[in-house]
Amino acid sequence: MKKFINFFVVKSIGLYINSLSFVFPKKATQLAHSFFSEPKIGKLSKDNLPKILKEATAENFQYEDHFIQTYTWKGNDTVILLVHGWESNSSRWKKLLPYLKKSGSTIIAVDGPAQGLSSGKEFTVPKYAEFIHIIAQKFQPQYLIGHSMGGKTCLYYQYKYQNDSIQKMVILGSPSDFKIIFNNFITLLSLNSKISKTLERNYKAILSQNLDHFSGQLFASKINAKGLVAHDVEDKVVLFEEGKKIASSWKNVQFIETSGLGHSLHDHDLYQKIAHFLFE
Repeated sequence: MKKFINFFVVKSIGLYINSLSFVFPKKATQLAHSFFSEPKIGKLSKDNLPKILKEATAENFQYEDHFIQTYTWKGNDTVILLVHGWESNSSRWKKLLPYLKKSGSTIIAVDGPAQGLSSGKEFTVPKYAEFIHIIAQKFQPQYLIGHSMGGKTCLYYQYKYQNDSIQKMVILGSPSDFKIIFNNFITLLSLNSKISKTLERNYKAILSQNLDHFSGQLFASKINAKGLVAHDVEDKVVLFEEGKKIASSWKNVQFIETSGLGHSLHDHDLYQKIAHFLFE
């Protein structure tokens, strides 16, 4: 029953946007854009932070008209930067943190745009990569770990900024092709060609390239740092083939195929393998 209600709501939204496009096309495109790029969950309140984040040192950095929230678990001079995914926040790393803390490393987690305690309404990979760049300049991490869209953002960040201090990257359950995500959204809402074409032009401007070229597989092919890519064969959020695409073009990468972990990839054995990869 719940699935039917959700399906009905989503299709009703799409029908409304399609109808609006014939009368107020600009408004219809703005509405479609907001559904695609504005997270509905993942924000946090300073008064009700998850316990794991209360244990960290919280810092807020201003960048242009944004505020970027970070959390630091202080250790030695080895620095790990954690980058969460869509509709999430830095608390998603709770289960991985004990495995990283054993190394004695300093661990930094960042809240993405419009997520956690960071400011903004929209979540886009280019903006998230700018956040990472600001934080990387401040903390000089040697290791990056990203989950889902956070993983794709790590790939794009390293592709664009070519940070020589990054030695190793861990990419978990991440999508490769932006065009697939975009097309799935269009199909989900059954948006008409008028809206889809206008929305595609908008995102071509945001990404500064064609949607077909905004690919994790392409980004990975330009990365010299060592990589570990993990993806679950039963991932229902990001298809397993997406992880394989990313790994296929990476010069120096280890690919881990898991089963039964889903999109979250929370697992003792996997986390041990990640720790071994980083600190061997």
